[in-house]
Amino acid sequence: MRNKKIWSFLLFFGLIMMLFLAACSSDEQGSEGNNEEGTAEESGEPKVLIFGRGGDSVSLDPIAVTDGESFKVTQNVFETLVNFGEQDTTINPGLAKEWTVSDDGLTYTFMLEEGVKFHDGTDFNAEAVVANFDRWSSGTADKYYYYKSMFGGFGDEEGHVIESVTADDEFTVTFKLKRPQAPFLKNIAMSPFGMGSPTAFEAAGDAFGDEPVGTGPFKFVEWKRNDSITIEKFEDYWQEGFPKLDRVVFRAIPDNSARLNALLTGEIDLADGVNPSDGASIEGDAALQLFERPSMNVGYLGLTNTRPPFDNVLVRQAMNHAIDKQAIVDAFFEGRAEVAVNPMPPSISGYNDQIEGYDYDPERAKELLAEAGLPDGFEMELWAMPVPRPYMPDGMKVAEVMQKNLADVGITAEIVSFEWATYLEKARNGEADAFMLGWTGDNGDADNFLYVLLDGDNIGSNNYTYYDNEELHELLIAAQSEVDENTRNELYMQAQEIIHEDAPWVPLAHSTPLLAGKAELTGFKPHPTGSDKLHTVDFE
Repeated sequence: MRNKKIWSFLLFFGLIMMLFLAACSSDEQGSEGNNEEGTAEESGEPKVLIFGRGGDSVSLDPIAVTDGESFKVTQNVFETLVNFGEQDTTINPGLAKEWTVSDDGLTYTFMLEEGVKFHDGTDFNAEAVVANFDRWSSGTADKYYYYKSMFGGFGDEEGHVIESVTADDEFTVTFKLKRPQAPFLKNIAMSPFGMGSPTAFEAAGDAFGDEPVGTGPFKFVEWKRNDSITIEKFEDYWQEGFPKLDRVVFRAIPDNSARLNALLTGEIDLADGVNPSDGASIEGDAALQLFERPSMNVGYLGLTNTRPPFDNVLVRQAMNHAIDKQAIVDAFFEGRAEVAVNPMPPSISGYNDQIEGYDYDPERAKELLAEAGLPDGFEMELWAMPVPRPYMPDGMKVAEVMQKNLADVGITAEIVSFEWATYLEKARNGEADAFMLGWTGDNGDADNFLYVLLDGDNIGSNNYTYYDNEELHELLIAAQSEVDENTRNELYMQAQEIIHEDAPWVPLAHSTPLLAGKAELTGFKPHPTGSDKLHTVDFE
């Protein structure tokens, strides 16, 4: 009798355990990083997005960098006074809910959102805006590259377009300009001008880029160099209902194929820098989805104009004829790019479509070299990007094609490369003969390509070629100050003619960058600037 009671108890206990285990099993997630919304809510586990990217950030202080890998992160930690549209560069409210502009275009008054906090608890208000602009305008070109590029200088320098920034009251701030600047609103919407906590940057000094503090939907948690950066949901974020995710981890996976494989095996949820050749297979995989970033970029080979023989315009023109750009586009972009003619893409207002690009003509290249006194060619270094970029999926392989093209006209090119941050610094310092680089537009304005990348004002910041033409400079400053769109476009068309003749670059391609994500990923909208806001991203 006693044994029967024991067996009955054990049978009953076993049934209870089976039911318990079955209930637990139904709540488990399929794999790490999947974080499906329903299961996450039931299990209480956080929703985590693992974002695979091509390289590490340089700094997380947005004003101190120019690279897209840094802005990928800072775009979600910091916010700007005004925002771009979801997938375009129209101007929308941001930390400023509304603004007015004087008739003469010299005064901008912004009314700020109230109740906004920085991640360290500091209040966001007009004084915080003033503190940020005071910090930036007190900098130098080798420290805050973008500030000079967009606003013409620092402090009391003659070219500095901002005369003053003042707090009228707690939530009203006024900017006075020395001259009209047509793209002013688009400039301050750019990632570099995200508002930082004055408390934090005054305490941290130059180390602010290691411990960033903004008002964004996510706050900084951890940075493992050359591995990962983690940001997490800011619980006191001022926009109710956002962000949807609890955490985002940016993982650096330099090789495109390895990054895609990590997506296929479930190690990551979203991957950028997808090889164009992999686009079709991703579209055919029900477990994945392919994203196309709206194109607003240019990839180019920069020729440092102050380094012989590239101080000779004939040599620069010869380089343009020597490189088979169409073959590069055909081989590496799978129909998702077009050959570049000008330094900005055709989607930008003011593009000059009357200019005919340098055709692939090795014989003409040899003739130009002979005219330049180099009939037997010359030796040079060809710098290849160490990381994939939206405008150049595989820098090393493209460099090998160019190396062969140059050899065909008598130019011996040695391919060299460096770690990404070092590559950028050395190229910016004018140490390269010729370097592969590119640009994803920050604000959709011609000024952001032509003035920022090729004006003498920006040598040492974003003008890596050290190209300087006074006639071009006068046109670009006139175009900045002109508010009539048709007149601006005419000035930019003239500017492109000068640039084409002087040939400081070999423009290569305008690409349509690809990203891939898990099928259950929702709310991700790739932005043409390359800086994606992730507050709407979720898992269905």
